[in-house]
Amino acid sequence: MSPERVQPSEVGPVLLVGRVTDAIVAAIRKQNAGARVSLRGSYVRVSVPERCEVESAVVQQILGERFHMIQDLERVMASFRGRLSLSEDAACWEVGAPPASATATATPIGARR
Repeated sequence: MSPERVQPSEVGPVLLVGRVTDAIVAAIRKQNAGARVSLRGSYVRVSVPERCEVESAVVQQILGERFHMIQDLERVMASFRGRLSLSEDAACWEVGAPPASATATATPIGARR
């Protein structure tokens, strides 16, 4: 059985299996129509068309305990697809490249300024 293919326009996290992940996945499903979840052994891939957003308050409500988005998500997120924006209140994965201002000042390794 081959795993489902992730479409180019789909974004979202890849999370390690566990209780916190279960709450994050439930919150993502609650907040994002069309969320698709694939169990891949020790991790879970969440795929949402175009934009995937999850609020810490929703995860906290489902989990039944305090959830610190930045620290607690980092502990269980092995990878992700898309451009990630993160705050204490929410995480958002979107399709697209980083804003031009984020790449305009980048200098490749070994390049001269």
